[in-house]
Amino acid sequence: MKHFLLTGALLVAAAAMPSVIAQVPGVPSTQAATVIPAPPQVAAKAYFLIDANSGAVLVEHNADEQLPPASLTKMMTAYVLASEMEAGRVKPTDMVAVSNNAWSQNPVFAGSSLMWIEPGTPVSLADLERGIIISSGNDATVAVAEHLAGNEAAFADMMNAHAEAIGMQDSWFVNSHGLPAPGQFVTARDLAKLAAAMINNFPEHYALYKELEYTYGGILQYNRNSLLREDPTVDGIKTGYTREAGYGLVASAERRGMRLISVVLGTRSANARKNETRSLLNYGFRFFETVNLFDPEQALAEPRVWKGLAQSVRVGVLEPAVVTLPRGKREQLQTELELADSVVAPLARGDQLGTVRLSLEGETVHEAPVVALEAVDQAGFFARLWDSIKMWISKLFSV
Repeated sequence: MKHFLLTGALLVAAAAMPSVIAQVPGVPSTQAATVIPAPPQVAAKAYFLIDANSGAVLVEHNADEQLPPASLTKMMTAYVLASEMEAGRVKPTDMVAVSNNAWSQNPVFAGSSLMWIEPGTPVSLADLERGIIISSGNDATVAVAEHLAGNEAAFADMMNAHAEAIGMQDSWFVNSHGLPAPGQFVTARDLAKLAAAMINNFPEHYALYKELEYTYGGILQYNRNSLLREDPTVDGIKTGYTREAGYGLVASAERRGMRLISVVLGTRSANARKNETRSLLNYGFRFFETVNLFDPEQALAEPRVWKGLAQSVRVGVLEPAVVTLPRGKREQLQTELELADSVVAPLARGDQLGTVRLSLEGETVHEAPVVALEAVDQAGFFARLWDSIKMWISKLFSV
């Protein structure tokens, strides 16, 4: 394998025979060492802060402790509904019959948040979606569950199947609304995964989480995520409360191209969950940054190709390289490009030819396969024979 150590600014290949690496001029690192203070102490049973784009965990405490979810359950109910809509199995305009179970006057819902739907008055799925997300209506969740799955037990099976699909390994759902139920629990880490899945998979549906109010049946209700009114960078996502669970908040914000997701579970009050969330978000944005190192299709090198119709091939990555770094450390990244000693045609686009590894202060922060960005067909018989002789001579003198 050929190894190239690339330091500082992004380094790219200079040309073809053999691979030579040149450095793109960059600003040398003259800044003082960045000091990252300890994360804020958050008064909550569990909390978690993650970079939504890179997946880097910035802060965690009891992130895998299984806790009652309260209305944060509705994030999964809304996720399942969005998935069914996007798959075309239901439409926003579909009208839903309201059962006695989903009736706002069901004693199960006494004292809880409601959309105020009534039997005998059909309601659209679009209205129910807003009723779940903005009004946090327990009645709306049951109406959706019954419409999509027939009953709540079957809908809970759908919720758990989606949870498994997005990697929520330590959570389990029993009902659609989050009111206390034996065996129902979530973790802070899993809720961050769910928030990221909604943001990335269903952005149009995620946009509803930033709406400040919703009126149904002449009743105006306000979004309980008060950070939406105080911080314009916050655009979601959901609050929750029961006496058993305490006050929880899953929030997301985007500043200067960096998106963070925070989860705070089991605080003492609505004000506390807001302030603790703000503290986590401000810490992440102040001391870290999301760095896009190179883009898909960008040529990192152009190694010599033997026995092919082309003399060289562009190689790079198919997925963007996104990492989270302490602010001020970008220029200290080292990039090691490892390529095969001999690249021989035929080559198909996507064939792995090496590895790119990014490290900071001796620690690997990202690693990805380096692949052919284009196909190279095999040359004719005599061209291949001649290249075989040249390869033999090259190896002979490199020993």
